[in-house]
Amino acid sequence: MGEVARGSLDLDAAFRAALAGLVVSADVDDAIDAAFGLELFESQVTSRHLDLVARRLGAARQGFYSIGSSGHEGNAAVAAASRVDDPALLHYRSGAFFVQRCRRVAGVDPVRDVLLGVVAAAADPMSGGRHKVFGSARAAIIPQTSTIASHLPRAVGLAFALDRAARLGVSCPWPGDAVVVCSFGDASANHSTATGAINAAVHAAHQGVPMPVLFVCEDNGIGISVPTPPDWIERAYGPRPGLTYLAADGTDLPEALGAAEDAVEIVRSWRVPVFLHLRTVRLGGHAGSDVEASYRGPAEIAADLARDPLLGTARYLIAAGIADAGELLARYERIGERVREVGAQVVREARLDSAAAVMRPLVQARPGIVRDDVMRSSAPSTDRDADRTAMGRTGTDQAIAGRTDATTQSPSVSTAQSAGEQPMTLAQAINHTLGELLDRDPDVLVFGEDVGRKGGVYGVTKGLRKRFGARRVFDTLLDEQAILGTALGTALAGFVPVPEIQYLAYVHNAADQIRGEAATLPFFSNGQFRNPMVVRIAGLAYQKGFGGHFHNDDSLAALRDIPGVVVAVPARADDAAALLRTCVSAARVDGRVCLFVEPIALYHTRDLYPGDESWLAVPTGEHVPIGSARVYGDGTDLTIVTFGNGVPMSLRVADRLAAQGIHVRVLDLRWLNPLPVDDLLRHAEATGRVLVADETRRGGGVSESVFAALIDTGYRGALARVTSEDSFVPLGPAADTVLLSEAAIEAGARRLLD
Repeated sequence: MGEVARGSLDLDAAFRAALAGLVVSADVDDAIDAAFGLELFESQVTSRHLDLVARRLGAARQGFYSIGSSGHEGNAAVAAASRVDDPALLHYRSGAFFVQRCRRVAGVDPVRDVLLGVVAAAADPMSGGRHKVFGSARAAIIPQTSTIASHLPRAVGLAFALDRAARLGVSCPWPGDAVVVCSFGDASANHSTATGAINAAVHAAHQGVPMPVLFVCEDNGIGISVPTPPDWIERAYGPRPGLTYLAADGTDLPEALGAAEDAVEIVRSWRVPVFLHLRTVRLGGHAGSDVEASYRGPAEIAADLARDPLLGTARYLIAAGIADAGELLARYERIGERVREVGAQVVREARLDSAAAVMRPLVQARPGIVRDDVMRSSAPSTDRDADRTAMGRTGTDQAIAGRTDATTQSPSVSTAQSAGEQPMTLAQAINHTLGELLDRDPDVLVFGEDVGRKGGVYGVTKGLRKRFGARRVFDTLLDEQAILGTALGTALAGFVPVPEIQYLAYVHNAADQIRGEAATLPFFSNGQFRNPMVVRIAGLAYQKGFGGHFHNDDSLAALRDIPGVVVAVPARADDAAALLRTCVSAARVDGRVCLFVEPIALYHTRDLYPGDESWLAVPTGEHVPIGSARVYGDGTDLTIVTFGNGVPMSLRVADRLAAQGIHVRVLDLRWLNPLPVDDLLRHAEATGRVLVADETRRGGGVSESVFAALIDTGYRGALARVTSEDSFVPLGPAADTVLLSEAAIEAGARRLLD
């Protein structure tokens, strides 16, 4: 396997030398069963040898990941103290936990699994060669990459979901008395994501909400090269009201095991959060390329080496009379030989060799089944939902009855009505559809800031909490990371969460929960884990009387380039209902992460022209496929491509041009990711002139992608765009100076026609 990395060789030699010269006393305070003690030692040793082989593979340019767990092997005690069906979200130094947990699951080989990940082999049973992760569906280990605390909100959400699923009769992969184990480092404990997630857990528990989560801080005293003060973790989390704090020396196996068993018992029995502080050491630097001698002195490195947890466990086993040094060395060498043999085998495994293979988990879609799910009238009956119990309607709030007629061709903005149907605003249609989905599907949850008691800032969720109860429609902390973390966790537990982010600008406070967590989970688990969700986001501009940047944000760029994420923007009530149904079904069927952006300025719009009420529409239960546009008119002179607020503006422009004999069709994209490319090209070629009316910013806006899509598919006609300026949106009338206007659309159309 090539030249051995110097750091790995030193660590191996240091352990051998220390074990040979080990002097121990016969005084043992804590007794561990002999066979169990040896089992834990072997898990620790296996993790160590996996690190050594990973370094060797990296030095030989045959491996691609070398962040090791050496010095953290005490976390095997946490695996031993927890059950195999306790879901775990692990720190990237939790190798010994992974080994110990997996060895308790028949048919799982942690050595081969880890090394397949190191060499990015397509046979890696978790990621399929996309990234080295600690993950196993059979061992209830949810894969994480090199996270900096970004998995903590998900862990809190999952802990919340376990009890909620049991109470609501929703089938969950894990039992109702499970404990969520979430490990992270001391440097990560300072990240705002960690502090926010732990605060959310304590806040929930303070209100009597079950919160069975065990936070395990593996404190090695350094974050890459930046030291953590020795007493900082205890001072930051030890005196926290509502958070049980336990601490142990992670290099002392009996002490670590005792603390871990106590921690798990408290969480399981009382359903409250516990913070387990394991003091560890980091051996061998941060990663393969890190030369820690450049920022740590020899004495500091030697002091950590003297606290090697393998040496600590060996000392205990010898003192307890369970084994002598020779027997332990023989086990160490036997395990090392096996790990090296597997390392030599996995380098021959095939790797992903095409973009299609890499992207497969991102593009899995079953539109036919999604359509069937949209159209059904009763609760789902799939295997995943077999044990669910239907939730009946409660409360006396009046529901607005109606049906949706979602069509591609819309010759006018009026909608035919039949007896008993009532046209609605966009906000009413969303409320109505959420009510129908909650009534039909017991797996749907609706939550966010102010969505419960108040019914949303704009009244979109009004009455839902009263009808369906606080277990299914509920308020959250004013913390977008906590909201999305709740969605991530409940999605894992079998729900289809529909969280609300109060304003588009606020989603950027927690964008990594979408980009780095939600979108990547199916990618890094090869589709074995998924987090279906529909994130409702009130956004875009043109609010009157209330606004400024944070309430009139017009930028979607940060959301539209996330692989696999669906972005929908309805402009009318009937489309809002149909698109929302499609998003919920796509989430349930295909595990899709959908962002449903609701134009605030259109929430309560009734008129296209003053008093005509033609912007009202009747919501129906019809299906609108992802990536299908809606066209208004069949003009042959010009196609205006737009979405959201641009739709009514463009329709008014089309009417004025029609009065002058110029015939325009307006194409509402509806889906911004993926774009409706086929519809776009067809209607572009029908006129040979395309004006993109884009309310987002000129730089990084939707129009850039529309241009690229048309050019890439061979469109050669006239093409122009009008957009908002590259500016934040100011307060008051000044907003009109930077936002796309109806006048600008008309002027752009006339220029293109001329």
